[in-house]
Order: sequence, then C-alpha cells, then structure tokens
Amino acid sequence: MNEQLRILTEEQLASFRQEGFLIVKGLFQPAELEEIDTTFEEISREPVPGYFDPDMQADDSDPLKRYPRVMHPHRFNDNAMKYMLHAPVMAVLHDLYGEEALAAQSMFYYKPPGSKGQALHQDNFYLQVEPGNCIAAWTAVDAADMENGGLLVVPRTNEYEISCPELADASESFTTHYVKPPKDRAVVPAIMDRGDVLFFNGNLIHGSYRNKTKDRFRRAFICHYANASATKISNFYRPLFREDGTSVDLEINGDGGPCGIEFEKAYPH
Repeated sequence: MNEQLRILTEEQLASFRQEGFLIVKGLFQPAELEEIDTTFEEISREPVPGYFDPDMQADDSDPLKRYPRVMHPHRFNDNAMKYMLHAPVMAVLHDLYGEEALAAQSMFYYKPPGSKGQALHQDNFYLQVEPGNCIAAWTAVDAADMENGGLLVVPRTNEYEISCPELADASESFTTHYVKPPKDRAVVPAIMDRGDVLFFNGNLIHGSYRNKTKDRFRRAFICHYANASATKISNFYRPLFREDGTSVDLEINGDGGPCGIEFEKAYPH
C-alpha cells in the first residue's frame, strides 16, 4: 500500500501504472480556468518573440499560422508559471512519481477549427529525462472530444521503448514525427471536460486528429515534469522548477537517444 498518497486513490495509481495514463476530473476550478482563458486571450493578440510567433495577417487556409502553440509561457507570464506549479497538479504528480516533481515545460495550444492534428509520438524522446521519465499534465481548457481534435492515447505503451520516429503525414499533422504503435495496441480517444487533467507517462504513444468543427477551439494547457531524482534532461527544458518556484538545473542530456546523435529533432515538443 502507498500510505502517503496525497490526492489519488490506490485504484487510480494502479490504473496509471498499468495503462500509462490517467484522467483526473475537475482538477482546475472555474475561476482558475477563467484566469487561464484571460491570460492566453491576451497573449494571442500579439507575437512574443521566441515563444509565440503568429502570422497576424494569415488567411483561413492554415489556422495554426494565426494560432500556433505558445512555447514555455511560464518564462514570460506569471499566471502560466502559477498554473504550471498548480498545487493539485503537483500533488497528483507526487503520487504518480512517489517523490517530488520538477516542472520542465509549459505550452498552450489554441487548436482552432480546421487546424491539423499532431502525429503519434512519445514525449521522452524529446525531454530525455534520466533516470526516470517525464510525465505530462494535459489540461482541457475546452472540452476535448473526437470532433474538435481531442487527444488520442495508445494504452499500455508506457512500457514500449522510445522509438526513432518516422516521417508524419504533413497533410494531417503540423509536426513531422510519427511513431507507429504496436499492432496489438489500439488508439483510443481521451474524452475530457473543461478542467479535467490527463496525466501520461513519457513513453506512452499519443497524438491527435484534426479539429473537424467549424466553431469550436480545443484549447489546452500542457506541462511536462521530471522526477526529482532525475539527473539529466535535454537542454531546451532547463531550468526546471520545484513547487515553491525555486529553480533546479539538471545536467544536460547529450545522448542522441534511439536515433543516434546525428538525428535532427526538428521541433521541441
């Protein structure tokens, strides 16, 4: 038994360990979500060099040109930092890791109507957390389903080794990498309500389809974490942060992973 669980039940922890993911319902409160709404609505109005690079004159042919993802908003916005270190999220992560979690990355996806999805991939291919693994906390700022391009997961691939990606279908994915799931594993949708958080292991294969709606965004606030006992991580994700906001610098992981050191990782997850 895990006597020190802060927020999860034994059943939830067992499910995460077996399936590689867990949805925790209603982890963000309405007032918190409204603050996130306001924060990223304001960010969307003008470029933030190096973090948010929209084409403010883009037409409707590629909605992601006008609404690309925001990378590392915690590095320039106090509310993004606050919610990356959200106490309920950090408590779940403590239960999943069995130790303190360190925040490594924040992102915000607008995913407007008509925008492409993201091909199946594995997060720790990019973060390269060692020893241990990264865990993602994917917060549904809008309800997420199959119609508006909600997340897809491949259950029980958390024990599947990190793979060197293939080339993704550029007509359907805004990223270039694709990891083919095992033949005996099915891709399933993670249906979520606003305020739910999906936690998943860094080896779990996941992605999303296109937003097929005409009037619904699929906004998501996504953060990645490392276990406190990790000693290495890719340079892009440094520094990391403890729950109290103090920074931590892990060693740079220079290992090229399954593709070798010559492989070009074309985008930071």
